[in-house]
Amino acid sequence: MTADRDHERRNADNRPSCRFSIAPMLDWTDPHCRYFHRTLSQHALLYTEMVTTGAILHGNRDRHLQFNAEEHPVALQLGGSNPADLAECSRIATAYGYDEINLNVGCPSDRVQNGRFGACLMAEPELVAECVTAMQQAVSIPVTVKSRIGIDDRDSYEELTRFISTVAAAGCETFIVHARKAWLSGLSPKQNRDIPPLRYDVVFQLKQDFPKLEIVINGGINSLEVSLDMLKKVDGVMLGREIYHNPYLLAEVDGLIFNDEHPIKSRKETVLALLPYIEQQLQQGVRLHCITRHMLGLFHGVDGARAWRRHLSENATRFGAGSQVVLDALEFTV
Repeated sequence: MTADRDHERRNADNRPSCRFSIAPMLDWTDPHCRYFHRTLSQHALLYTEMVTTGAILHGNRDRHLQFNAEEHPVALQLGGSNPADLAECSRIATAYGYDEINLNVGCPSDRVQNGRFGACLMAEPELVAECVTAMQQAVSIPVTVKSRIGIDDRDSYEELTRFISTVAAAGCETFIVHARKAWLSGLSPKQNRDIPPLRYDVVFQLKQDFPKLEIVINGGINSLEVSLDMLKKVDGVMLGREIYHNPYLLAEVDGLIFNDEHPIKSRKETVLALLPYIEQQLQQGVRLHCITRHMLGLFHGVDGARAWRRHLSENATRFGAGSQVVLDALEFTV
């Protein structure tokens, strides 16, 4: 990616544009997924899966942090609660070239709670502030926070604003807010994505009460029309599952959200544009299914979608499967 293009994707203070972003999703938003999404939108801000500080400090860094240059702008989401560890991981991530570091204060899983990070940190705004300060002192790229609107019975607007104001005082300027509370006991992570009611009004009120902060809304948003309406009230929108299951929505993002009216690739053109990447990855030993599993929803809602999904699902996992499987699947579509 050229420096000029990278500059175009940032606003005046050199921050990646957050007007439209794709949520960090565990086991989904890996480098293959992000490369695919980038072929559909040049401007959407992409996020990694959450990576824990322990995985970076004690695991295979390249496996967790390497990404394709074409993915820019791309943010790394970190999970952790030790300020020194988060600072060191932020420094390491900057050396890999990330455009933003995001601190996860929204994941409600038991494993995350046992590690004292994720949504349970909303009960400790001072600790989150310490983490943000340490991270910002370690890097020059933006440090952002992704949270819920509350946890368990600590879900009053007063507690939310205390959390936001405490972390903002530490220097955080961008908050991505999932407009649901999280129940840390009694609900699974999947249930926490659906059962607590969406409270978009709470996030809109945050923007009114903290006009100088960058507020990005997340949770249950399922169309670009809704996104455009929400951008009248907040600074950015983040979509997750809807984009993953219907990725061709991204084809219109640059024009509708970023006012960049470049030609839109058709679904077939998108597939053909991916073939060189697929061939490159296959030569490096990557299995075809690791790439095509992210493409299953590309023909969502059009003729041939079911046959496309079935052919890829049945054949991409086979030993030695190559790009011809993708071309054959394409023959089932219009």
